[in-house]
Amino acid sequence: MKQFLLLGVLCSVSIYTVSAQDKPKPQDTEFYTPVPPIVTPGNANAAPSDAIVLFDGKNLDQWVSVKDKSAAKWTVKDGMFTVDKSTGNIETKKSFNNYQLHIEWLIPSDINLEGQSRGNSGLFLASTGPGDDGYELQILDSYNNKTYTNGQAASIYKQTAPLVNANRKPGEWQTYDIIWTAPVFYSDGSLKSEAKVTVLFNGVLVQNNFILGGPTQYIGKPSYKKAHGATPIKLQSHGDKSVPISFKNIWIREL
Repeated sequence: MKQFLLLGVLCSVSIYTVSAQDKPKPQDTEFYTPVPPIVTPGNANAAPSDAIVLFDGKNLDQWVSVKDKSAAKWTVKDGMFTVDKSTGNIETKKSFNNYQLHIEWLIPSDINLEGQSRGNSGLFLASTGPGDDGYELQILDSYNNKTYTNGQAASIYKQTAPLVNANRKPGEWQTYDIIWTAPVFYSDGSLKSEAKVTVLFNGVLVQNNFILGGPTQYIGKPSYKKAHGATPIKLQSHGDKSVPISFKNIWIREL
């Protein structure tokens, strides 16, 4: 009888030990590596410490002409640069995949004309070729200026309208803060995953992880016909006759 009693006690101790070991603990879901690198944020809209500065107010050394890859010829003055419509589009020397981008742009207070002819430009989040090839985030004066909604400022041009119209008045600086996820292709050129973009316009969410149907098409629906890897970022010199717009404080963080 004593042997059975001792065995029962040992079994009880063993069961208690196992159940105590199996009980979840707060530490089970805590981890300490890898440690995130330290990044010092900039003041206001200034570039953080790990950013690549694409325009610091001094020169266009990080940009080239899309037509012939010569030095970008837009006008730099007073800490900003202004579109020169006679010289065509410009793009970054460096190519990118996924990134965070900050850019500020100005519709001049004396802007003229209406609709798509009022301060038109474009930020091509990935430039896939000459001219206007690529994925375009529209730049336009959309403050009391009617046009088709998937062509107003902060639209993914001809694909989707912004969630809201967050435009400031002409003469006031506007900001885009963008998270771009590049499309991915298989080795045979077929699509693995679509491009996605999130955009804050003057601090307001206007594109929420939108999935693009392909590069911008002025006529017809977009599709992923041509595989590509890392690409430059492009700014458009639009052919409208309104007074030219300006840019400043452009920086990017590769993700």
